[in-house]
Amino acid sequence: MDINELIAIVKKKLKEKISIQSIRIEDKSFLHKNHAGNQEGKFHLKIHLESNELKKMNRIESSKKIYKILDEELKMFIHSIQILIS
Repeated sequence: MDINELIAIVKKKLKEKISIQSIRIEDKSFLHKNHAGNQEGKFHLKIHLESNELKKMNRIESSKKIYKILDEELKMFIHSIQILIS
């Protein structure tokens, strides 16, 4: 899977399960290219979400919800995610 496909899937899944006003996803994989744990085909994503639904939750609850939605992608294609909620 390439990064554009992954970003499209992540956006679609999050929009289906969470009320989101806006979403932006950045590929930050280039920052980790030479790290020991870097794996080919695994990506580092930075997800910017504007969501009143998530803002009502505490940080742990909102992260758990996102991780549950993206469970399959996290196992197969995502090495790490950074989540920013506003």
